[in-house]
Amino acid sequence: MNYLVAVLPNRIQAEAAYTALEKEGLPKEQINILGQGYKSADEFGFINPNEQARKGASRLVTWLVPFGFAAGYLFNLLTGIEIIPALGAIGNHLIAGVLGAVSGGLGAYFVGGGVGLTVGSGDALPYRNRLNAGKYLIVIEGTEELTRQATRILRSFEPENIQGYAG
Repeated sequence: MNYLVAVLPNRIQAEAAYTALEKEGLPKEQINILGQGYKSADEFGFINPNEQARKGASRLVTWLVPFGFAAGYLFNLLTGIEIIPALGAIGNHLIAGVLGAVSGGLGAYFVGGGVGLTVGSGDALPYRNRLNAGKYLIVIEGTEELTRQATRILRSFEPENIQGYAG
């Protein structure tokens, strides 16, 4: 499945482009308008960057928390640092392990979440930002021939951006 996404500055141009696509015989089921009064990014299925960040952080937590515990425990075992002298050697090793696990969790949250927020969403984030700015998107799903035909039609409306994707 191929996709074509065109960014239009206002509702009037988006509706005119939709009408022109219909007149050229493109199936209505394969043309979507996104924007105020039409489908939202979530309804269409654009990736939510916050969800991607959450997934990235949770993937890292499963590895970094146990690794952080082991690293903290082993570091304290090797150095013999007394965090709380009254707890003895084993107690200090365990506290160091817990501190290492907490550090691993924080690393997963900031690194996994930050990377998921900036990278994990691909082109969905710029499109979401344009929708939030009041722009409209025309999205065509179909064969390569259909998207080429739609590109030719949409170029006459001078979109701010037009991008094709091969699925």
